[in-house]
Amino acid sequence: MESWVWTTFGAALAQTVRFMLQKHLSTGRLSAAGATFARFVYAAPLAALIAFGYGQVSSQHLPMVPASFWAYALTGGISQILATICVVLLLRHRNFAVGITFKKTEVILSVLMGLLILGEGVSWLGFGAILLGLVGVLLLSDPPGGQGRWLRRIGNRAAGLGLASGVFFGISGVGYRGASLSLESGDAFLRAVVTLTCVTALQTVLLGAWLIWHERGQVRAVFAAWRVAGLVGLTSLVGSICWFTAFTLQTVGYVNAVGQVELVFSLAASALVFHEKITARELAGVAILTISVVALVLVA
Repeated sequence: MESWVWTTFGAALAQTVRFMLQKHLSTGRLSAAGATFARFVYAAPLAALIAFGYGQVSSQHLPMVPASFWAYALTGGISQILATICVVLLLRHRNFAVGITFKKTEVILSVLMGLLILGEGVSWLGFGAILLGLVGVLLLSDPPGGQGRWLRRIGNRAAGLGLASGVFFGISGVGYRGASLSLESGDAFLRAVVTLTCVTALQTVLLGAWLIWHERGQVRAVFAAWRVAGLVGLTSLVGSICWFTAFTLQTVGYVNAVGQVELVFSLAASALVFHEKITARELAGVAILTISVVALVLVA
């Protein structure tokens, strides 16, 4: 398999562990925004060290950052903040595996975002795969034991948070690819790490300022919970480096599609770590959504 596929596998595994840690943090002293801030504040300095260190070891100069880079980076960074907050809130409403599956609607939505922002379209067969994925999303959006009107049952907060996270993650992936490709020098890894360094620094400043303004105690709580929060930052760094490198090597739609292996990891985590029961309908939704993504890879 090509290198970007293995890189995506690594990203999916690291991201699953990170969401597990954030689920733990969000059920304790940290709010959704605080748990999200933890992934940026600890990852930003490490990303900078890796960027400078890799540049020295590989004898490459850090690339010049054009003005267009910041537009892509800011769009991707803000979208990722909003997406992560949505996922952390979602995990309080549904079990871990289903929450992550909702988040993975980004695979379908990123194709649409790629078409709108970068001009990367799909065929009619690809559009059919997208529609099939929507069937899986509808199955997942119906809460366990749901009764009453069907539209009311799927129009719940968990469904809204899941779809919102998919939209924001789709936008962020396209933004990061655009930012990385705007750098004119350096190999794929260097461009990815430089992009990550700039983005995480922006996210730390923006979300940190918001927390100081609205949830002042959360900044202190993030540093007080440094043992778990530091692991969130570390797994976020590993996952983000892999994602950014994959986005630099391949289009967002393909990368996110291969990233569906995260569903397998999240199902294992849900059953083995959180001891959560997964219903037959939820498994059907996961299966249909996964089939739609595999079909999308085959026809895209």
